[in-house]
Amino acid sequence: MNQNSIFAMLLRSPWWISAGIALFIALIAAAVVPRPYVIYGIFTGFPFMVISVIALRRQWGKPSATRAAEILQAVRAMSWRDFSVEIENALKRDGFVVTRIDLPEADFSITSEGRTALVSCKRWKAASTGIEILRDLQKAREAKAAHDCFYITSGDFTQNAMQFAVENKMRLVHGEGLAKLLRKMKTANAS
Repeated sequence: MNQNSIFAMLLRSPWWISAGIALFIALIAAAVVPRPYVIYGIFTGFPFMVISVIALRRQWGKPSATRAAEILQAVRAMSWRDFSVEIENALKRDGFVVTRIDLPEADFSITSEGRTALVSCKRWKAASTGIEILRDLQKAREAKAAHDCFYITSGDFTQNAMQFAVENKMRLVHGEGLAKLLRKMKTANAS
């Protein structure tokens, strides 16, 4: 799908915008289209309702931009111990069996549905993560015969690191993804 198409833009927008468009089209069709054909007019808005449902599913559980910024600020102020406890609790809440491991390259081993992954998050405060640490995690994944690996940070990644992660099917969790993982975390401004 072209990134500039109306459907692609609506998928990136709040779900209720597509639902509103679908409702607007249905109301106009009901008012304008002759009675025997009104159902066809109403179904003209159906693609927008489908987009609304897809967008809602993508946005479900995603924290607001303000909440995400609040979470990331709190994460950057945490000690390693507090951060690791928050990550462990979040992974358990998302249905993983979590085991702390003592490897320089990884902090946790997580299991779900018979698949194992390594999780590294020791350098969660680094402003930018390069390729070296991802190479080490990849080697640990191969040595432990893990299916997947995750690298978690509150910072960003270099372009080379992102390309390496894509080539090696590594999952990078940062920014909005980290805020979504820690969405239940208590912060100073959270109720």
